[in-house]
Amino acid sequence: MVSRSLLLVGVAFLANAFAATAGGGVGLIQLPLLLFLGLPYPQALATHKVASVALGVGAGGRYRRSGLFNRSLVLLVLASGLPGVLLGALVVLAIPQALIRMVLGALTVGLGLYSWRRHDLGQVAVACHRDPWGLAVGGLGLFVIGVLNGSVTSGTGLFCTLWLVRWFGLDYKSAVAYTLTLVGLVWNAAGAATLGSFGQIRWSWLPWLLAGALTGSYAGAHIAVGSSNRWIKRAFEILTIGVGIRLLV
Repeated sequence: MVSRSLLLVGVAFLANAFAATAGGGVGLIQLPLLLFLGLPYPQALATHKVASVALGVGAGGRYRRSGLFNRSLVLLVLASGLPGVLLGALVVLAIPQALIRMVLGALTVGLGLYSWRRHDLGQVAVACHRDPWGLAVGGLGLFVIGVLNGSVTSGTGLFCTLWLVRWFGLDYKSAVAYTLTLVGLVWNAAGAATLGSFGQIRWSWLPWLLAGALTGSYAGAHIAVGSSNRWIKRAFEILTIGVGIRLLV
């Protein structure tokens, strides 16, 4: 019992520290651990979702003092993504997970390679697509990412990070701040509440996961705030390709 508790704390710390630095991907490490320890997929997903809320609490607590947020964009991320999260969480049990993981894995590897080849991507913030048409397309993209976030846990925060960089012109540091605070806290809380209503959460494991997630996410966010966009971009690319390969295999 003690060894399992320490394992949960340690893995949650590492997973959330990496995610808070790179802008997503906590499920790459944390969800496989829950499956390895014997939880069925629906229960592992629900438990992971609840624990992932701590990613937003810990990282958001650090990022909220950074002055990186634009109120209009915050509202767009929430208004567009939350309906998608709720829809994805409602249909998760009816979706063939193996197929979705294969498709998502291939797309995630593609994201990492795309960022790697675009050397100047996300290094300097250049606001774009803030007209009504651009906001509508951006909101649709966030809705689709929200659906994935509610139904498949690994890698969707990374999609949001790159979408904010590529479509809205944020630099990587700002995009990671949005993803960790809004996706990590609000989107994940909505998904956790929906999945939790089905009674799928392993409550006895949550205190250990939450302890590791809170401390790890704050530590990762602290490192990211003090790092350059180039360094964060490389961390994003490494973690994205790692998440994609993990989903494929």
